[in-house]
Amino acid sequence: MRKGRYWLQTLGCPKNQVDSDKLAGLLESDGFAPCGSPDEADLVVVNTCAFIEAARQESIDAALELAEVRRPGARLVVTGCMAERYGDELAAALPEADLVAGFGRPLVPDAPPSAADRSPVELRAPRRRARPNPAVAPSPALESFDLLSLPRPASAAPWAYVKVAEGCDRRCGFCAIPSFRGTQRSRAPQDVLAEVRMLAGADEMQVKEVVLVAQDLASYGADRTQRRGLPGRASRPTPLVSLVAALRPEVARIRLLYLYPSGLTDELVDAVLSTEVPYFDLSLQHVSRPLLARMRRWGEGERFLERIAAIRRAAPHATFRSSFILGYPGETEDDHDELLAFLEAAQLDWAGFFTFSKEAGTIADRLDAQVPDTLALERLRECAELQDAITARRRDELVGQVREVLVDAPGRGRTVHEAPEIDGIVRVPASLPVGSLAEVVLTSSLGTDLEGEPVERGARGRRPEEAVAAGARR
Repeated sequence: MRKGRYWLQTLGCPKNQVDSDKLAGLLESDGFAPCGSPDEADLVVVNTCAFIEAARQESIDAALELAEVRRPGARLVVTGCMAERYGDELAAALPEADLVAGFGRPLVPDAPPSAADRSPVELRAPRRRARPNPAVAPSPALESFDLLSLPRPASAAPWAYVKVAEGCDRRCGFCAIPSFRGTQRSRAPQDVLAEVRMLAGADEMQVKEVVLVAQDLASYGADRTQRRGLPGRASRPTPLVSLVAALRPEVARIRLLYLYPSGLTDELVDAVLSTEVPYFDLSLQHVSRPLLARMRRWGEGERFLERIAAIRRAAPHATFRSSFILGYPGETEDDHDELLAFLEAAQLDWAGFFTFSKEAGTIADRLDAQVPDTLALERLRECAELQDAITARRRDELVGQVREVLVDAPGRGRTVHEAPEIDGIVRVPASLPVGSLAEVVLTSSLGTDLEGEPVERGARGRRPEEAVAAGARR
């Protein structure tokens, strides 16, 4: 029986998008149907992000905007990371919301454990606190609700994020995520395999690329093998390497995001290269060894450069992305200069920069030598300006080369060098079918984007270099 229409807005990282996909599948199985805009919905849901202050403000602004545009009688539900972390406080600060509830909170504990009763978007319950009383034993509904294990709907695009683990066992000085997402819980390999097979074989849109995500992807499966206490674990492939090997026959492209640098072993590098998507998303955060120690992080710039160089020797066309924090407590001018020198030497294809956000309850919240916001922003701008020039140069170097693109939407494709939603795109003729894989000559660069012409078109009496010249004249 149809219960109404819903609108679901997602803030934050790709892991949040996976959660939203699972919630959408749950809602649709319970009788709701998606609609085209929030003002048409009976149920409006915002899946929030709580990683840094800017993300939290964006989430609150989105909730307030949705409250303004929803039609009379529609319910507004705020869920996700902010609801997990700030349940009572957020509910008090957002009287516009009919419900503030983190994932897995039983909203009708005494009701039969239907899918709706386990969902954070249940309509029948009054507003409840997002965090249950710890003295009360969890209900069966709470224990059975787990976003990781929920089925998901078919993808609307020819690619999809697949979350393979939740939570994190690391305790980086700046990060509060383990405090509300918990320790790492890895999915069983057979469950991940079943999800990928479903996505790759779905009738609506066959997925050609899966993007594996987790808070600490390189540590996938460590929690499961440690519990089993398997002998000889060190001599066996790591769980992530085994998972990649199992997925390779199922889908054309496998992309890995969020690799902690100490987990980038030779074995894992070989596994990434075997996917024919030589894309390395390394979570570096900084390169100064003393500052990384204050962050409770591993590594230093020299080690990172050696690793990048070794990978490029094995795969000259490998693509590298990372992110960096500017203004972490104790960051000196020497630390900043070291980061600038690293960026120049590393020649990363893509990089993101963020100013330090002071998070309550984290190690960094108690550190001295806080860096003024204005100085942190100045350092960020300096890094971003340098990296923008490097990225443009790296994109220019691709012009004239032949690459396979996955057509994500009419006129928009991606090679293996671009991750969906966060990197540039390749502009292709709108005649190429969405979901197809096509070889193109990259004819010109437009900042972060490229233009490509199908090889078949260029092959009819035109050499690739002639196609490049034609693209440059347009």
